[in-house]
Amino acid sequence: MILAWLCYYDALIAVAAVAAGLVSAHYRLSTPFFGFQLMLIGLVFAVLSALSGLIALPMTYFSPKRRAAFGRAVLGFLLALLVIMPIVVIASKTRQYPLINDITTDTRKPPEFVKALELQPKRGRDMSYDPRFAAIQNGAAAYQDLAPLKMDGTPDEVFKRVAILTGEVPTWQITRDDPAAHTLEGVATSELFKFQDDFIIEVRPADGGGSLVEMRSKSRDGKGDLGTNYHRIMSFMRILKAGPTVIPPGGAQVQP
Repeated sequence: MILAWLCYYDALIAVAAVAAGLVSAHYRLSTPFFGFQLMLIGLVFAVLSALSGLIALPMTYFSPKRRAAFGRAVLGFLLALLVIMPIVVIASKTRQYPLINDITTDTRKPPEFVKALELQPKRGRDMSYDPRFAAIQNGAAAYQDLAPLKMDGTPDEVFKRVAILTGEVPTWQITRDDPAAHTLEGVATSELFKFQDDFIIEVRPADGGGSLVEMRSKSRDGKGDLGTNYHRIMSFMRILKAGPTVIPPGGAQVQP
């Protein structure tokens, strides 16, 4: 039966495309975004396979003449679900994050990148903060708890603590350490696709004493970030507030 074969072969293409995307990006055989695009192509074929399977399964099961194709339809449908379900789960968990990829604790006076300007894969990329993002971030319920961290101690003292903790995150590479300006910049690399995001941390004097830790994290690829930059900032703030601790692999998904 043609639909059973379509279901089966579309599923094989889907699995191959997703695997190729993951492997090529993870081992740096391609750019992270190209690997991600391959995964999306796999998702398209998986959806086509699932739709074909929904029709082919009952037709092959209830028809003695087509029963021989039932096994192919079942296998193709299961492979399609294997591709679709993890992506659906991720999408459902991240749908509350708006389509922006530059997150900061201070939308009025966000930290400004300096070293990151020299490290962009595309020369001349604008690293300034887009004022339109401020309205989107401030209006999104997902970011309502995002704020600078107030800490006891002078900016010098707090910055030393920040510098120590950032150096312990295994997926972060520090590119600028400026004690005089109480500013630190770095690049965070994701575990799977090896996406790279630029981040900057500033320690500012707080009104009434103490210090404010401000942080900004900006993705290099895509228009959205599925909440990655937000979680990176919140995770580091929790670690910094808690004091010396063990940094988990990736350093971006610490639960309170």
